[in-house]
Amino acid sequence: MATGTEPSTDPRPTGGVRGAGRAAIAASHLRTDRWWLAPAATAAGLLAFIVYSTWRAFANADYYAAPYVSPFYSPCLAENCDTMRAGPNAELFGGWWGISPAIIILIFPLGFRLTCYYYRKAYYRSFWASPPACAVAEPHAKYTGETRFPLILQNIHRYFFYAAIVVAGILTYDTVLAFRDEHYNWGHMGLGTLVFLVNITLIWAYTISCHSCRHIVGGKLKHFSRHPVRYRAWQFVGRLNARHMLLAWASLVSVALADFYVYLLASGVFDDPRFF
Repeated sequence: MATGTEPSTDPRPTGGVRGAGRAAIAASHLRTDRWWLAPAATAAGLLAFIVYSTWRAFANADYYAAPYVSPFYSPCLAENCDTMRAGPNAELFGGWWGISPAIIILIFPLGFRLTCYYYRKAYYRSFWASPPACAVAEPHAKYTGETRFPLILQNIHRYFFYAAIVVAGILTYDTVLAFRDEHYNWGHMGLGTLVFLVNITLIWAYTISCHSCRHIVGGKLKHFSRHPVRYRAWQFVGRLNARHMLLAWASLVSVALADFYVYLLASGVFDDPRFF
């Protein structure tokens, strides 16, 4: 009499969920809904951002239109940067750096997002099918987790968080500078200023909703009652953390839109509309 645990006759790899001792279910999964839509949409969204950001990072052009600087190029750390009056110019790399200065700085926000807990889930499912969805078996024969190269590098997420805080601070400075006009006079606000305000708000919300931030704020405390300030901060970060996925996507879109807006201004497509 069949017990449902006999060795599988499935010709596919016998490791992982097909290993000895696992239930011999012939079907790859029992889900009847369109479970593949979510990972497919995630892959499409991430690919779109990768293609766009790669183009803009290597373009090395049209990233500054006074008083706005693209978040992809801030801070600008090479001599071949456009001159930005009172802007984020810091020629730390000197004149030997010949390619786009965006490559220098983008590694930090990129590293922060790549090692983010939400983004791990997003690209593990959408690109590596590990697993592609709940209750859908992954095609890999074995699982080693994040214990080997390159996935062991995910453990440096906290250090990228510290770098992301610095980058967010610089982008905040850029947003303050956006309250100038094209002649660098203060007390003005254009459509670009509003774009930058929305972007920096989402950047900060995504950054401090990070799991590492939540642990730094409230971790290793045995008695919250003895640390009321940290407890309130931990509660606030926790509420943001519940929306970490939404903030991750919203900030990803906003930073691309902020860069694209600067590109349109710098390339002369239109002039920045002024509110006052």
